[in-house]
Amino acid sequence: MTRPPLPAFYDDRDASFAELWRLLAEGAALGRSGFHLPALATLGTDRAPRLRTVVLREADPETGTLRFHCDRRSDKAAEIAVNPACALMAYDAAAKTQIRVEGHATLHTDDAVAEAAWTGSRAMSRVCYGAEPGPGTTLPAGDAYTMPDETAAATVGRPHFAAVLLRAERLEFLYLDRRGHRRAAWSRDASGWCGTWLAP
Repeated sequence: MTRPPLPAFYDDRDASFAELWRLLAEGAALGRSGFHLPALATLGTDRAPRLRTVVLREADPETGTLRFHCDRRSDKAAEIAVNPACALMAYDAAAKTQIRVEGHATLHTDDAVAEAAWTGSRAMSRVCYGAEPGPGTTLPAGDAYTMPDETAAATVGRPHFAAVLLRAERLEFLYLDRRGHRRAAWSRDASGWCGTWLAP
């Protein structure tokens, strides 16, 4: 059986860096991508680790930032406000690639970043931010909450909406292949990104 050729980025760290950002951008654009729903890790207000899935909305290689959204009433928003250090991780089985991102997040609620993100959101996505009571509230029954219709959500949900920008400070790329895995990491300082190969 003939194996497929190795990808162009296989032994090229700069090309691996470009592939990392290409995959993240694809994840933000395509719901079927394994990078569309990364896991977000934060530090809880009780100092315990917290992990949940978010929807990747944008990946900008020029600024080295990723964007996702959250309800400002959520634990996630409270945790980021207290301690902005966080990490994202996603794995795409089709691409045989894992990407890890570490950095600091900023909540945007009533500024141009938040407004542009809200305006660019689909009506069905806005509905979630109009739910009552807020995320994580204890309920007497599983259905003891309300959701607005899509028309009402445009105004009801906006006060609860937050865009989150994660400024990446460390990136890690792991590509899996039986002929030999490839793992690389990059850290950002004042002069830009500095990369190195790592043992897989």
